[in-house]
Amino acid sequence: MLPDFAAPVLILLGLGALIMGFSKTSVGGLGSLTVAIFALGMSARESTATVLLLAIVGDIVAVSLMGKHCNWRLLLHLVPSVIPGLLLGWAFLYWVDDVTLRRVIGGLLVASLLLQWWLRRRDEGPPPEKPHWGAAMAAGTSAGFTTMTANAAAPVMALYLMQMGVDKKRFIGTNAWFFAAINLTKVPFAASIGLMPARNLILVAWLAPVVLLGTWLGRRFVNRLNQTQFDRFTVLASLVAAVSLLVR
Repeated sequence: MLPDFAAPVLILLGLGALIMGFSKTSVGGLGSLTVAIFALGMSARESTATVLLLAIVGDIVAVSLMGKHCNWRLLLHLVPSVIPGLLLGWAFLYWVDDVTLRRVIGGLLVASLLLQWWLRRRDEGPPPEKPHWGAAMAAGTSAGFTTMTANAAAPVMALYLMQMGVDKKRFIGTNAWFFAAINLTKVPFAASIGLMPARNLILVAWLAPVVLLGTWLGRRFVNRLNQTQFDRFTVLASLVAAVSLLVR
């Protein structure tokens, strides 16, 4: 059964699905553009759950391809603060309208970018061997909050991993496991507040192959980048994601 959307809307959503897959195996941060695209083509609240399910498709591919490169030590430092962030985001959804929510998340991403810029100017030595507990707590809470409210934690994680100086393989592998675990955790929350109607599940089934195509393209693209180019693309993607949330 074809999803009940107009052809131009389906094309727009297909572009969003392609970007989602691309971001899972290449430049972190781009996935937040999918959030903006889907919010233009369908209900903002329902789009959150639809993007979530498409992200899980990409997570499966990313884990299978790059999961072996995960930096488990960095990941485990985030766990204690991610869960409170998820709960805070879940509660926050009940208290604010869509416009306020987007502005808050966009503001958080801009603040993260400014913090990243300041830290890079301040630190001249090699990256730390392990994250400061405050940095890990801030990153974990922000990631949990932004991923629960708008599936927009990719820039937060990108900036955290860049600050820790991980190379592009460990960056993608650590991201893959983080988002696979956290996105699966979010499914019951989204379902409990009615964000997964049948027509959206049909839409996900139709767009899943587009996500897979995106993961293939992303894999080919990232293999052509050296570490410096990868870092620059990641910062740029995070900036674009933040601006897209602030202006839409």
